[in-house]
Amino acid sequence: MEIEGPSSSSSPPSPPSSPRTTLLNPNRSRKYDVFLSFRGEDTRETFMGHLRVALIEKNIGTFIDDHQLERGRYISPQLLQAIEDSSCSIVILSPNYASSTWCLDELVKILDCMATRGQVVIPIFYHVDPSDVRKQTGSFGEAFARHELNLKDEMERVNGWRTALKDATSLAGLDSRNYRYYYTINILVYNYIVIRKR
Repeated sequence: MEIEGPSSSSSPPSPPSSPRTTLLNPNRSRKYDVFLSFRGEDTRETFMGHLRVALIEKNIGTFIDDHQLERGRYISPQLLQAIEDSSCSIVILSPNYASSTWCLDELVKILDCMATRGQVVIPIFYHVDPSDVRKQTGSFGEAFARHELNLKDEMERVNGWRTALKDATSLAGLDSRNYRYYYTINILVYNYIVIRKR
């Protein structure tokens, strides 16, 4: 588990003009600015790694469960608390995201905090089709076939994951296939900084 705090700041990038830009309105009283939910094997050395650097460079306090050690069947209380203590969650939905029960539990908690605490949630569709996420087809369908086989006594939990993924696709977010790599990161960082510093 890793908690990343602010470092030196620099001028924000020029405002992007994308119609899918999401402006944030974080609660400044929260312990963390951003909670990153991601599948490490898909994104740690690529998109998530660069996004983390960009957030830190702009003095955006970020909570990252960098090791993602699944020590059991349920998400740890520390991670649940970190989600509650964050103003915004960025959910990087990648091909193997749904294969992790911890990632799915994180998503359920994140959406609960959006509904009950006003947390801002931004989904990033990273190398996945949003329709596969919404309908649980493709790699998401394969993951759920395994979950239903292995968690026959926890179908309510599994169905909660399905609902959470469907709900996540209804939120304003970014499809990485439609943006150049670093441009996607700049959209996220710029929009967070603009609202936080008002």
